[in-house]
Amino acid sequence: MRARDPRTAARTAVPVLLVCAVTLLVFSLFGPNAVTTGGVVASWLCAALLAVLAVVYRLADPARVDARGGYVLTALVGVVLCCGMNWITRDPSAAGQAFLAFPVLWAGVHLRHTAVVLVTAVALAGDAVVLFHLQPAGHAVSDLSFFGAVLVVMATMLVRAGDTQTRLVAQLQQQAATDSLTGLVNRRVLDTALGTALAAPVAPRGTSLVLVDVDSFKTINDEHGHPVGDDALVHIAAVLRSVVRAGDAVLSRMGGDELAVLLPDCPADVAAARATEVLDAVRAAPLALPDGSLLAISVSLGVAHAPTHATRLEELYAAADAALYAAKRAGRGRVEVAAVS
Repeated sequence: MRARDPRTAARTAVPVLLVCAVTLLVFSLFGPNAVTTGGVVASWLCAALLAVLAVVYRLADPARVDARGGYVLTALVGVVLCCGMNWITRDPSAAGQAFLAFPVLWAGVHLRHTAVVLVTAVALAGDAVVLFHLQPAGHAVSDLSFFGAVLVVMATMLVRAGDTQTRLVAQLQQQAATDSLTGLVNRRVLDTALGTALAAPVAPRGTSLVLVDVDSFKTINDEHGHPVGDDALVHIAAVLRSVVRAGDAVLSRMGGDELAVLLPDCPADVAAARATEVLDAVRAAPLALPDGSLLAISVSLGVAHAPTHATRLEELYAAADAALYAAKRAGRGRVEVAAVS
């Protein structure tokens, strides 16, 4: 059972533990815990334990703590301490039970579903033990029903809120990484993937980059309108997906009418063959216009390979771009491979 985000859990666990420790010390001096010697001693021991946990979580690596269930343990320790203090001080009041809300609240915000269910169930079970020990059965059932309902509703609402936040964050991350028109990844994602491929130990067959540019794209926009130009880009992106499997490559829209295909562990000759497949597929699939006619689309492609043509990211882009414009100058609708410098 893990936290939703170990780093966030670590940042909040420390101040929460310290606040609870200070609260226990105050209660041992002025509150119900000060009534008996046992309550005072228990309060100071619990405060010391919470302070030690705060120091440990402050110094430890959040990922390692999370991997070992440390954050789930934090919430469970909080539940046990709350119930233990109520037992020792013989305090079944609403104020005493209210402290159980802290570990459940923290769990609902930071932990995953299974852990939240576990913490809430342990809190209810511990509260039941204390109430039935200190009160007549009728009063215990009444208090447990009321406070149990509060804990369950609170945990449920926090879990649902966390799920909603997780979905929104995922959607925002996807939108930030994806071109809204074509659905391909954007230039930033391509740069990251290309940088990773170039920085990794050299693959036996190297890394290839293919740039794809729509021929006479301005003419398409001028003669048929920008909506048709957008449709042409969406159409070519679909052709790319049909020819190049996503598991073998990174498909990206660079901007404007230029697309790119990153082919890790792919030699230049194989990349040129894949580029030719894309070229033929685009030629064989004209775009259907709103009036029912077909618009033939042509693309030019430039291929560059690392380490044959370049070793750095900027150099590989430049080599592929030079090959692309060589294809344009040679008459468009063709594939060119970068020259070896």
